[in-house]
Amino acid sequence: QVQLQESGPGLVKPSQTLSLTCTVSGGSITSSYSGWSWIRQPPGKGLEWMGVIVFDGSTVYSPSLKSRASISRDTSKNQFSLQLSSVTPEDTAVYYCARFARGYWGQGTQVTVSS
Repeated sequence: QVQLQESGPGLVKPSQTLSLTCTVSGGSITSSYSGWSWIRQPPGKGLEWMGVIVFDGSTVYSPSLKSRASISRDTSKNQFSLQLSSVTPEDTAVYYCARFARGYWGQGTQVTVSS
């Protein structure tokens, strides 16, 4: 059973960079044709897909993030990470990592952007 766990600060100040890590167990982030995504849900709103890092290390991002997002990975630790720069209070959300093509999601982590 694949399990994902998000980790990172729960509070980030405006204009700073939000950094989250997803640790994957029970499966490899380099498994052929696998994709590992970051998704967020702002309070009172729907889910927003942010981007994906694919098994070969390539990445695709949501255009709505205007190049603020960056996803990377550490294959030795079976982890992938999200960095979101120049955050504002509108980036406050529950952040999830997922391999949603297979229905695997982390439990989510609340990130609040506030001074």
